[in-house]
Amino acid sequence: MNNETNVTWHEHRVSREMREKKNGHKGCVIWFTGLSGSGKSTVANTLDHKLYQLGIQTVVLDGDNVRHGLNAGPGMLKGAHGEDFSSRFGLGFSAIDREENIRRIGAVAEIYTQTGVIALTAFISPYRIDRDRVRNTLKDGEFIEIFVDAPLEVCEERDPKGLYKKARAGELKGFTGIDDPYEEPESPELVLLAAEKTPDILADEVIEFLKDKAIINS
Repeated sequence: MNNETNVTWHEHRVSREMREKKNGHKGCVIWFTGLSGSGKSTVANTLDHKLYQLGIQTVVLDGDNVRHGLNAGPGMLKGAHGEDFSSRFGLGFSAIDREENIRRIGAVAEIYTQTGVIALTAFISPYRIDRDRVRNTLKDGEFIEIFVDAPLEVCEERDPKGLYKKARAGELKGFTGIDDPYEEPESPELVLLAAEKTPDILADEVIEFLKDKAIINS
């Protein structure tokens, strides 16, 4: 039996339009992308706090946090009885695992969007094709790609996790920006100059964009 033939899409009695009307704003995905240490998570969480104060329904999907659960790595995904499911379901950092990591996050973010929530994601997501695949699952205007632009040398100076140091020493292979490429967005909805401005200012720039696009009320 082909189990795929038994999977049916169910329409919900509470529509997206009803949820957005109750929330007072539209749902969308704000996709922060940039090098490690560029400030993606800091800006996303600053924005989340500011939107919360405005009464906006949001959720933050952060790269490290997601890899502790949904996309847990080797040895981190345990069953109810202590079984290690990592080899079956966990994700590492190979090219194919990174692709699947972004696919899963995109699917979760799309679900939040359908409930009228603004999903804030903060992932390096180094490959354009993976980001574009997520964009293509959403309607026009629902995927807001934001390039958190900070030069490599600035990110290396910050190096909050010490990852660049390990990569330069050869202790960490396939690290984005060192021995693995980062493909900058070609036409992002917004570029944030993260080496020149504070997270507060950058978050305010995103809020102004959301107002201009009538996603949230001015």
